[in-house]
Amino acid sequence: MLLALSGITGVGKSYFKNKIVEKCNFQKVHTIRTRPKRSNEVNFVDGYFMTPDELDNLQNDGKIAYRFHVFNGDYAYLKSEIFSNDNMVFEMHYTTIDDWKNVRPDLKTIYIFPTDIKKAKEQLKMRNLPLETEKMRVNEILDQYNFMMNNKDFQNKFDYVFFNNYDIDSENRLISLVDSIRDDSLR
Repeated sequence: MLLALSGITGVGKSYFKNKIVEKCNFQKVHTIRTRPKRSNEVNFVDGYFMTPDELDNLQNDGKIAYRFHVFNGDYAYLKSEIFSNDNMVFEMHYTTIDDWKNVRPDLKTIYIFPTDIKKAKEQLKMRNLPLETEKMRVNEILDQYNFMMNNKDFQNKFDYVFFNNYDIDSENRLISLVDSIRDDSLR
């Protein structure tokens, strides 16, 4: 099963992805990024960080399942992970939902909303991004949040909508949801 987590910056996608790996017998799909590594990120653990030329070479070799451009960088995913028979989980940018449904029609998606938008902004600020980048990302948070909250048709493109309270109850509820999705896919 392939599971995608989507939501605004700072909503906890990476945190939940790691918890799903830890508690639900999933493996991470490693996002390939051409942007610089953040200080807390580790290459080959938090994803694959490479130059645009290195990514071009992988794509030319037919090893890329999907590639897109956002936040001033290219992002991509390996075919070997996207088409794995294992339970796999990854973070998906919300604007790519239609593309992903074409790549893997059986993909299961969870869109995560923050119950408090201020918490998402706080999480973003903890990344210690350059001030101009942080301002751009805060605007992106607000734009995406308002778009998703007010566009039920777009929300309906996702299989599940989940609200994160940034607490242990939210973690437990998400783990239960993922267990249920996984069990349903086995039937």
